[in-house]
Amino acid sequence: MNLKNKACFLDRDGVLIDEVNYLASPDKVSIIPHALKALSILKEYNYKIIVITNQSGVAKGYFTEKEITEIHAEIDRLLAQNNLSIDKYYYCPHHPEGKVEGYNINCDCRKPKPKLILQASDEFNINLKQSFLIGDKVSDLSAADKAGCQAVLVKTGHGMEHIEQARQLGFKVADNIEEAVIFYLQSKHLFVKKEAGR
Repeated sequence: MNLKNKACFLDRDGVLIDEVNYLASPDKVSIIPHALKALSILKEYNYKIIVITNQSGVAKGYFTEKEITEIHAEIDRLLAQNNLSIDKYYYCPHHPEGKVEGYNINCDCRKPKPKLILQASDEFNINLKQSFLIGDKVSDLSAADKAGCQAVLVKTGHGMEHIEQARQLGFKVADNIEEAVIFYLQSKHLFVKKEAGR
């Protein structure tokens, strides 16, 4: 069976929504302006849109898994206003130095480990060689690399702190999520810019 899907994996904070350190409340959710255009392009080209996010604030006691669900519901609400959606959110609530019992473990789902990408790939029948990830940290890019898909760093969120290392490792750097999507599609000879006024 060869009918595999292709996907764009997105880090959440600093890529899809504005970076708020340890975001704990839905009312602080703000979609990055370029994200709406990026998601509409991905939809047009039939990419699954999957969020892969580390949420160690659970292990550190800053918020609960219930609050993560509420935040994702708010992202969904904002995107739905533009006829856009996320296919699924995958998150890691762990951190080995956390203080909340049960979450303070050295897990196998925290990026840069690729487990959540591989899990999404199995669940959605995704061809990883035809898929890519957009992140604002080298740990995001490394997870994609280990999973077997390409990755692009954006300068939003924590991206500026990771540019030098990302470039040394051979990753492309884009200004924002929209530019990252267009770069990837152009590199695959898929994207043609529509002429103005057409």
